[in-house]
Amino acid sequence: MLYIFDLGNVIVDIDFNRVMGVWSDYSRVPLANLQKSFVMGEAFERHERGQISDEEFAAAVCEEMGMALSFEQFSTGWQAIFVGLRPEVIAVMHRLRELGHRVVVLSNTNRLHTYFWPGEYPQIAEAADKIYLSQEMGMRKPDVGIYQKVLEMEGFSPHETVFFDDNADNIKGAQRLGITSILVTGKETVPDYFAKNL
Repeated sequence: MLYIFDLGNVIVDIDFNRVMGVWSDYSRVPLANLQKSFVMGEAFERHERGQISDEEFAAAVCEEMGMALSFEQFSTGWQAIFVGLRPEVIAVMHRLRELGHRVVVLSNTNRLHTYFWPGEYPQIAEAADKIYLSQEMGMRKPDVGIYQKVLEMEGFSPHETVFFDDNADNIKGAQRLGITSILVTGKETVPDYFAKNL
């Protein structure tokens, strides 16, 4: 079997409020204002597809949110999103590989984050056979093409695949191909699934 795991809020906890807090401190824009104005809009999606640079992304977000930040200040806030690993999921991933299954990560991410989390959390690469990143693939979830590409690269069919993600739209995208898709709603979702299915 092929098991595909999302990264944020599946393998590692993330929290956008931490990002806003840092940006608020630097920009002196009230936190509540930033929380209201932050949207995962066109610049966000284009950045995750690798279509614009980190600097262009930072400038677009600062303009959208009315923040005057240097690129360094923006980046410091952007990396604050990472809270910590979910060791119970890492353990599941190792167990699956021991049993002969293929385990990969598929994440909508961007170059800025990849300067941070691989070094901060080396356990992720150690627990996965391969890591697929949207910026490198030129596509992002829930585009059906990104799932098709992973299946093609891995040599598995949809009915041999299980996918875990915390975003309902991403789950629907995978389900369109017939992939068994599990919506991760909390830290217990993945361990509970495998307690019944392993």
